[in-house]
Amino acid sequence: MMNPKSQTVNIFPAVFFFLLLCAQQPSQATKDSSKGQVKLQNRRLGSSVVFPVSGNVHPLGYYYVLLNIGNPPKLFDLDIDTGSDLTWVQCDAPCNGCTKPRDSQYKPNHNTLPCSHLLCSGLDLPQSKPCDDPEDQCDYEIGYSDHASSVGVLVSDEFPLRLENGSTMHPHLTFGLVLKFTSCKSCLLSWFLNECFCCCRCGYDQQNPGPHPPPPTAGILGLGRGKVSISSQLSSLGVTKNVIVHCLSRDGKGFLSIGDELVPSSGVTWTSLVLNPPSKNYKTGPAELLFNDKTTGVTGINFIFDSGSSYTYFNAEAYQAVLDLIRKDLKGKPLKDTKEDKSLPVCWKDKKPLKSVHDVKNYFRTITLRFGGSQKNGQLFQIPPESYLIITEKGNVCLGILNGTEIGLENYNIIGDISFQGIMVIYDNEKQRIGWIPSDCDKLPSVDQDGGGDLSSSEAYPRGFGLIGDLFSGTDASKYRKDGEL
Repeated sequence: MMNPKSQTVNIFPAVFFFLLLCAQQPSQATKDSSKGQVKLQNRRLGSSVVFPVSGNVHPLGYYYVLLNIGNPPKLFDLDIDTGSDLTWVQCDAPCNGCTKPRDSQYKPNHNTLPCSHLLCSGLDLPQSKPCDDPEDQCDYEIGYSDHASSVGVLVSDEFPLRLENGSTMHPHLTFGLVLKFTSCKSCLLSWFLNECFCCCRCGYDQQNPGPHPPPPTAGILGLGRGKVSISSQLSSLGVTKNVIVHCLSRDGKGFLSIGDELVPSSGVTWTSLVLNPPSKNYKTGPAELLFNDKTTGVTGINFIFDSGSSYTYFNAEAYQAVLDLIRKDLKGKPLKDTKEDKSLPVCWKDKKPLKSVHDVKNYFRTITLRFGGSQKNGQLFQIPPESYLIITEKGNVCLGILNGTEIGLENYNIIGDISFQGIMVIYDNEKQRIGWIPSDCDKLPSVDQDGGGDLSSSEAYPRGFGLIGDLFSGTDASKYRKDGEL
């Protein structure tokens, strides 16, 4: 969730020569049907795109979906990220510092965008070179506040989709394909794009000097509020409504939906997004922090809902208040602080190795965020112990709420994947609000009713695009693949 610290655009000769061979292809959006090609802009279908999700908070550190790009289509595993707009994948240009083997990277095919294109000129980088030749390709170099960087080029390609209503789409979308993402999952929030395009980037020089390696996925699926995000652009094209739903299971399963068909008709707790000042983030608040249903004295804090963050981050005041109360509760309990386990900053060990959070759940209390003011009318976002604790490989229990101020987030507070487990989270950009409801994320709610179906069943996703049943044979689908395979 960090904004770029410095951003520049440069041309790198070797890569420039390679990608200069790629010519711009006009963007278009079409619907593939037995009756022929129908322009998407002329019709709002009102359906949804649903993907199964795989991953976990620990030890993997992210949740991802599989997405097809190109013709013939090629599968890419993408980290789902509501904290950034930009979608990108690693591409074979070639790529320096990327995590995927070349046969799992995207290969440009005469589809780069010229620097005169709206997406390139709209990057609004402070030190951008002027576009000397309108036909030059759109190169970029972006530096982030954690000293990571990404260099690449904008491209466009086909984006095959199968919707829940059974229709199949093959829109040719302009999107950036990036070759890497940095270790801290830095967010590149875009300020441009008034046209209906899907944008990500194709990067070819990735630098990552940070303390943690980047996730091994092929890229990022940007689902932020900006017009460049996949959800915003599908909405602009009339394919889906601009509503995102994700449900993350503690067992490595879950689902992601773009569109509003999976939104329950009742039982959802809603709170408004903060609109002033304008933000590309899903920012809510102010909220009051409660511990065991009692006030902590910490009030007026705003939160960003960010599925690109593995853990939850509180500012220094809120973090210290929670930590002090937890340690007070643990006095006289068998859990003792341990400095030996470096998995997270604060960990405790028991007399014998722990196997599950449920072994120590009774030692901890529920943390609650109360949005909307008064005690009677406030909207409660509850974080039970299993949604802020992890069990490490050493059998210790660690606090999955981190001090954001300590790592440079200043006064930002972020709700991450660990606190999203076991609930359906709804990002409603149509009505500028966020909702949540406790859910069995191992099951997909029916489109027609608030029931569910077992995700492991072959009938769970009879029509959905890219919904591979093998994802649900275990908690981590990646361990069933050979190197270089998706």
